[in-house]
Amino acid sequence: MAERITRQEVAHVAELARLSFTDVELDQLTLQLSAVLEHAADVEALDVSGFEPTVHPLPLANISREDQVFPSLDREEVLSQAPYAEDNQFKVPPAL
Repeated sequence: MAERITRQEVAHVAELARLSFTDVELDQLTLQLSAVLEHAADVEALDVSGFEPTVHPLPLANISREDQVFPSLDREEVLSQAPYAEDNQFKVPPAL
């Protein structure tokens, strides 16, 4: 199997991602990523000129439901039940 990615490239990407690997792990990852890239090259080499591009293997037609408007709760009533409300909105403690 020809190496499609070098050990140095794998180490560089790992460093960018702030991942640390042992030398043995880097060797394994290099082989595994080379196999993935080789498979991708095999797929890329396929002649698909007679096929229509698809995003899903089954034919689907507008599977979303239509929007339906339903009566909802009164804003003033809901806000009156909240422990804290300000400017017609719920007031909550800061997340950060």
